[in-house]
Parts: sequence; structure tokens; C-alpha cells
Amino acid sequence: MTANSKNSILIIGGGLIGLSIAYEFSRHKFKVSVLSKNRSESAGFVAAGMLATHAEGLEDDLLKFGQQSQSLIPEWIKNIEEDTGIECGLRKCGIVVPFMNMKDLKEFPTYKYGEYLNQNNLQEEINGISPIWQHGLIFQQDGQIDNRRRLMRALERACSLHGVKFQEGSEVKDLIIESNKIIGAKVLNATGELKEIHCEKAILCSGAWSNKVLKNIPVFPVKGQMLSIQGPANFLKRVLFGPNTYLVPRDDGLIVVGATVEKDANFLKGNTPHGINQLQEGIESLLPEASGWPQMEHWWGFRPTTPDFKPIIGKSDIENLFLAIGHYRNGVLFSAITSDLIYKLIQEKTLQKIEINFLEKFRFSRFKI
Repeated sequence: MTANSKNSILIIGGGLIGLSIAYEFSRHKFKVSVLSKNRSESAGFVAAGMLATHAEGLEDDLLKFGQQSQSLIPEWIKNIEEDTGIECGLRKCGIVVPFMNMKDLKEFPTYKYGEYLNQNNLQEEINGISPIWQHGLIFQQDGQIDNRRRLMRALERACSLHGVKFQEGSEVKDLIIESNKIIGAKVLNATGELKEIHCEKAILCSGAWSNKVLKNIPVFPVKGQMLSIQGPANFLKRVLFGPNTYLVPRDDGLIVVGATVEKDANFLKGNTPHGINQLQEGIESLLPEASGWPQMEHWWGFRPTTPDFKPIIGKSDIENLFLAIGHYRNGVLFSAITSDLIYKLIQEKTLQKIEINFLEKFRFSRFKI
């Protein structure tokens, strides 16, 4: 396949970030191709879908980045839903963060953005919460998207409707670079053929696997194991975000439980007894009654992580190659603003001061390679 037109965009990586960017360009009439070795392994299919800018305790530039993205998400989701007819499960349900003592609560980085809950308030907000939690904060502005069952499928559908060409099972073996300008990629496709794909511009969004394409990219995997349990519908109305475990209730009573943080697991696949036990203990510590509810599914994924836990967004040191990687725990939250920034940057749109600051803070050159 060759795409040499003026508006040809090659996206390397078909996860949530790649699909979000593909959607943004394709809806503006660009010819977009998406290469993906195994889209089902992407973090977007395994994340819990929290929009937890404040409940996550983000700070400084990441806090501003999350707040800005959260402001874009309602319109972004509306466009996707109107294009596809698929409801994405966006809910501004609020997130409760419990604490055992007031000291920990007041030291929480986003304390000032939440509403204080005493123990009685906690019981009112979270039916059956363990009595070990004496205080809490509720962040009414935070919420969730049903990414696994709805958003990812909706994005795939929206991209297809706008003419995006998908090549699943395609592994980029090398980039084609002439005079420090990318003109395409050498790709091993699903049938074992090595082909060249040409483009005007390319965007790398291969998540935790990004340095398999560009060796000097400082991105590594942090494994997370998760499970889901089936509770009564509407039993848990808020997301419950504990210090080591979170419970994310969908509208049909399914509760997503996550997630382990395994920095040394590399790309080791599969759930482990230790990981599942850790999640079960987390459920018991937060919502004891739920520990007896049936477990529906176990899964795992790999968070794309940088040394400073901040994403890499913007230009690479190769002309016409752009980066959108390293979103760590917040790929769902950051997807709307990342796709918006990459589109504006490549189109040389006028940027707001805050957008210029984001691109400066998250530039690739902040790392000394």
C-alpha cells in the first residue's frame, strides 16, 4: 500500500490514543492509515475508564492537562456518538477518595478541589464502605467512560465511517527516513510479507511498545492486573478510589476492580495468583460485602510509562514524525486533548498559551538520550 497524497497520515499504533488521533484527522478529510500489531492488547481495552483528574491527585502541569482534557471530553464524546450511534457510557458520577485519618486527607494534592465527607457522609455516598475509613473527599467533577465495551468500539466504528484504513497484524520493522525526514515505514503484515507504506507525516502512538519502533524512546511497561465483579444494579453509584484499589461501577451493576502496579513485570502476560489476591484484598478493605460477589472476568495490560510519568507529545527529532506516547495511568483521560493538540500542531493552527505550555512541558527533548 502506498499513500503519497498531501494529506496522508500514517498512525503507528491502534490503541485508544492512536484511534483518537485517527478520528480527529479523518473527520477533517485526511487520508489516514492505522498500523497495529495487536489492537486488543492496547491499554485502551484494559483500562477502567476513569476520568480522575482530581481523584488521582494529579499535580502541576498534569493537573492542568487533565482539567483541560476533561473540559473537551463531553463535546468529543458527543461527536463520536452522533457519528456512530454508539453510546459511550460517559458519566459524571463523581469519585470518592476515602482516608483513614485527617492528616492524609489534608496532604492529598488536590484536597482543595474536593468536598469533605465525614464518616456518616461516607456511608451515605458509599453503601457498605468499610468502617476503617473515617474521612473522605468527593470530587463531583470527576467521572468515567465505559472504554472497554463502548468507547473503543465506537472509535473503531467512527474511524471506519470516515475512511480510515486499518492494517491489523502489522508490525513496523523500520522507519524509512531520508535526510532526517520520515517518508514511510517498512511493515511486516499479517501474511508475513514485508511491504513499504509511504506517507506525508507519521504519528507514533504505540504505547508501551513505542521503543520497539524508535529505540531511544524512554517508554517502558508497567503491568496492571484487573478483574470485574457483578453487583446489584445501582448498588454503587460513585467510583470508589482507594489508595491501592479502585472500584468503578457501570450502569448495569458490573464493577471494574483495579489495578496492580508491577514495574518489573516487563511484558509478562497473564494474571497471577498474587495479583488477583491483591485485588481481592483491596475489595475487602473498601467494600467488604462486594468481596462475595461473583467475579466475571480477569485481565491485564501494560501502561506506557516514562521516567517522569509524564506523556511525550509533539515533534520528534525526525522531521514529520510526531509522538503521542507515555500516558501511563491516564490514557482515557488524556485522549481528547492529545488528539486535539496533535491535530493543531500538524496543521500549524494557532495555539492558546496553555496549549503551547503543554507542548513545551511534554516535549521529547526534555529527556537527555
